[in-house]
Amino acid sequence: MSLKDPNSVNSKRPKRVAIVIANPATSTTTGWPVGFWWSELAHPYHAFAEKGYQVTIFSPDGGQCKADAMSDPNDPSGYSSGDLISQGFIHTESLRALVDNTKPVSALNVADYDALVVAGGQAPMFSFENATDLQRKFVAFYESGKVTSALCHGTAILRYAKLSTGEYLVSGKTVTGFANVEEDFADNAVWEYGILPRGQHLMPWRIEDELKELGANYVQAGLWRGFAIRDGNLITGQQNFSGAETASVIIEALGE
Repeated sequence: MSLKDPNSVNSKRPKRVAIVIANPATSTTTGWPVGFWWSELAHPYHAFAEKGYQVTIFSPDGGQCKADAMSDPNDPSGYSSGDLISQGFIHTESLRALVDNTKPVSALNVADYDALVVAGGQAPMFSFENATDLQRKFVAFYESGKVTSALCHGTAILRYAKLSTGEYLVSGKTVTGFANVEEDFADNAVWEYGILPRGQHLMPWRIEDELKELGANYVQAGLWRGFAIRDGNLITGQQNFSGAETASVIIEALGE
């Protein structure tokens, strides 16, 4: 089924996009609570809403989801204080309710949606290995020819997604995701401020290294630069500053 197949996209109705955010998890490297990243939900959601798309928020298990603290514009760290789009999302009651009551991925019907977006945050690195429903739905979207996307640490899904042939979906694909240079920056920051002992990494494994190991052509635009890339109907975004870029490539792929 191709993107132009009239059975997969009905031009008489609004485009429909499913965004998946991670359920709360616990980091096995730090013991900290981890979750999704606000900008990777709010920025794509905003872009799709401006196009009149219908957006539904899912999570692997459904229910209430929680964001990584530093992604919240109101966090004392001030790291995301300039993120006005996420601030608006958080303080819009009807939108915040969608995060507090996500639908389980098991209820996601591929035929009902034109595109799938898997957002990041720290939790995917610790929880997507066991998110087998998400792995299957990601592959089902891809093999049906529909736009299939992941960004930042959400690209952890590509470590587990296998085609019906048994091959890794990412093998031979040009993709991006959280870069080693960004992992280095994050590790050095927590070491410098004494948050973690030097040599203890935030992440249990690295996106760039793993995707290369699986046969992907991994590319990136540099430290903290917004970047997204398309290979057929697979779209990936580099990191938390790439939500708008990822949404833009998805919108273009959907022909809108």
